[in-house]
Amino acid sequence: MCVLDMSDKKLIIYNTLSGKKEEFISVDKNDQPRRVNMYVCGVTPYDSVHLGHARCYVVFDVIRRYLKYKGYAVKYIQNFTDVDDKIISKSVETKTPLDELITKIYR
Repeated sequence: MCVLDMSDKKLIIYNTLSGKKEEFISVDKNDQPRRVNMYVCGVTPYDSVHLGHARCYVVFDVIRRYLKYKGYAVKYIQNFTDVDDKIISKSVETKTPLDELITKIYR
């Protein structure tokens, strides 16, 4: 979760490690000050596309754009998982060969 506190112009994030809302502070290195590296998990499609798939793209794109606006150099990487337990289960459930199911989903 990400919240912009307009009174102090701070970016407040929910840290899943600590379980608390905390002010975002980049880890500046001497050779790369004000740099942010973002690795974001993308969708894992295993059925029809739906609006929920857009959430991860929209939310993290807004965060990336905000950080760039604030002057950070942002390196943004997002994966796209194509095979995991859900798609394997869907293949078994529908009695569809895995490669056929994957081809159908990605068309």
